[in-house]
Amino acid sequence: MNKVIHFIKDNERLKKFFHYLMIPAGEARPRTWISIFVNPFIHQRGKGSIVRNSVRLDVFPFGEFTLGDRSIIESYATINNGVGPVKIGSDVTIGISNVIIGPVQIGNHVILAQNIVVSGLNHGYEDVNVPIHQQKCTTKEIIIGDESWIGANAVIVSGVRIGKHAVVAAGSVVTKDVPDYSIVAGNPAKLIKQYNSLTKSWEKVSQ
Repeated sequence: MNKVIHFIKDNERLKKFFHYLMIPAGEARPRTWISIFVNPFIHQRGKGSIVRNSVRLDVFPFGEFTLGDRSIIESYATINNGVGPVKIGSDVTIGISNVIIGPVQIGNHVILAQNIVVSGLNHGYEDVNVPIHQQKCTTKEIIIGDESWIGANAVIVSGVRIGKHAVVAAGSVVTKDVPDYSIVAGNPAKLIKQYNSLTKSWEKVSQ
C-alpha cells in the first residue's frame, strides 16, 4: 500500500486525478464514499473508543489518523488530517466543538475542554500580490503530553509542545512550549505555576 501511495504522490497527473476523486473542488473534506467505504478500513480506532455522530471527521486515506482505546471525540468537533497526521492516545477526551488540524500528536489521559483550536497549519501571507488562500501553507507538529488538561476556548498554535501533566488555562493562546508539570495562562500564555518535586507542591512563578 505504501509503495502505491508513494507512486501516486510522485506522479503529478495521477496525484491530481486521485485528489479529484477524493476531495470535492474547493473543499477540505473527503467525498462521502471515501468516508464510508475507505477510511474505516485504513484508520485505527482503539477498543471502546467513541466518535459522536455529529463529529466532522475530515480524514483522508493518504494521511494518518489514530484514536486510542476508550478515547472519545465529542459532538461538533472537527478533525482534519489533510496536511498532517492526527494521532490521539488512549483515555483522551476531545471536547465539544474542538477543531484539530494536523500534524498533531496527543498523548494518553489528556482532557481537551470545549471550543479549543489545535492547528499545526499556517497559511502563507508574504506575497502581497497573491491572495492568502492561494499561497503555500506550512506545517509544524503540535505535541500534547500525557495527562495534560487544556481549558475551554484555548488556542494551540503550530510547533508548540505541551509537556506532561501540564495545564493550559481557559482562553489561553499558547505560542511557546509548555514545560512538564506546569500551568500557563493568558494571551500569549505565560508560565504561572510549576510543580516542585522537593516540596511536593505547586508554586507560583515570579514574572
